Amino acid sequence: MILEIDNVELYYQKKTVLNGIYLKAETGKVTGILGSNGSGKSCLLNIIFGSLEPKYKLIRIDNEPVLKPLFLDNQTAFLSQHDFIPNRMKVTTAFKLFKVSWDDFAEEFPLFKKYKFQRFNKLSGGERRVIEIYLILHKESNIVLLDEPFNGVAPLYIEKIKAMIQLQKQEKIVILTDHRYKEVTDVSDTIYLIKNGCTILINELTELEDYKYVNQFQGN
Repeated sequence: MILEIDNVELYYQKKTVLNGIYLKAETGKVTGILGSNGSGKSCLLNIIFGSLEPKYKLIRIDNEPVLKPLFLDNQTAFLSQHDFIPNRMKVTTAFKLFKVSWDDFAEEFPLFKKYKFQRFNKLSGGERRVIEIYLILHKESNIVLLDEPFNGVAPLYIEKIKAMIQLQKQEKIVILTDHRYKEVTDVSDTIYLIKNGCTILINELTELEDYKYVNQFQGN
């Protein structure tokens, strides 16, 4: 499967946010999006998902125009920056709703076994994020959008999450963005940089220095 988004125009209070976007993602590859804060990375993911409507966009799947928001087809899973599971929901309930195996998760993350019957508001932000990422990655879907998946996650689990992404990409389109550019470059097969509202395809990581991106974020 090939997903393309093109000709995006997004304005906010008369300010141009995105204007000159092209992005191609496909099954078997992780597509990473980099950019400075406020460049429109999260906006682009929301536009792809269909939860943000720009002035103009063109989305194609396998060369066929997509006329309805992707969130309506139930085959696109979106991890937003913000918690999306209700605070009072029990962890085991979330796994049942997403039709994801708790036993497989507990085997992969044994330290989480004690949280099976806990409510989400009893977890730390990092623990909650790990569970939400796992659910989104393992939910039945064809397209996975990940907004800041590594944010707030303990280093112990980042490598496991990267491994999960690599595994899931074999059967899914995976698009992600994160301010931790090293994690993005490590896990991505294709990288786009958003600069001045446009996407730039990065062929060599040294280009991130040429575009003054890496120097700006080398502390992350």
